[in-house]
Amino acid sequence: MRFDLHVHSCYSKDSSADIDSILMHAEKNGLDGIAVCDHDTIEGGIACAKRAKELGTDLIVIPGIEVMSSKGHILVIGINENIEPHLSLEKTIERARELGGVVIIPHPFKITSHGIGYVEGLDIDAVETLNSRCLDGRPNKKAKKAAESLNLPQVGGSDAHTPPMVGQAYTDIDIEDNTVDVNAILMAIRQGKVRAGGEKTPPAFVIKQMIVGFGKKIIRIFKI
Repeated sequence: MRFDLHVHSCYSKDSSADIDSILMHAEKNGLDGIAVCDHDTIEGGIACAKRAKELGTDLIVIPGIEVMSSKGHILVIGINENIEPHLSLEKTIERARELGGVVIIPHPFKITSHGIGYVEGLDIDAVETLNSRCLDGRPNKKAKKAAESLNLPQVGGSDAHTPPMVGQAYTDIDIEDNTVDVNAILMAIRQGKVRAGGEKTPPAFVIKQMIVGFGKKIIRIFKI
C-alpha cells in the first residue's frame, strides 16, 4: 500500500490546503492513504479523517502532528491528542509513546526546516529519508546514510503544503493481514515493512507555499 506520511492542511499556519482538495489529490495521485501532520496541532488530521468517512472514500487517513521539540521537528502519527510543543526531544518522544504514536524523524538534516540534526540513540520507529521539499539532495542523502548505518526503517513524505503535491514522495507499506486499517498500517511501520519513494517537489510549488506562509504570518501579526 502507498501512503504519504507527511501532509499539511490549512490547520498549519504555513498552509492553505483545504481538506477536500487534499483528499481529492491523494486519490488522483494513486495513494491508498495519508497521514495529516500539521504543525503543533492534531486538529487537521482528525478533521480530515472525519471528512474521508463522510465522503465514503477508500482512503485511510491517519491523524498525526509535526510537533516542535526543543531540538526540532518530530512527526507523530496515529494519535488523537496534541503534544505540547517545545518540550525536550526525549520528553516529546516519551509523550508520543504514552499516546501510542508512531515516531518518525522528518528531514533530520534540513536545518532550514527545523531538522534535529541527528537520529542516533533516539527511541524512534523510522527516519524520513525522502522528503520531497528538500530541493537540495544532500539532506535526504545524509538522512538515508544515517538510517542505514543505524538499521532504522526509512519512509518518504511529500511534506506537501499544497494539495497537488500530496503523494510527490511516499512510503510503500507491506501489509500481510487481510484486515487493513490504521492499526495494521502503524504496526507495519513499527516492524520496518516500509520503503521510501517519490520525487522532488518542483521549486515553483515550494516558493508558492513560502509566499502563502509569509502572507498568513503577516495577517496574524497585524490581525488583518
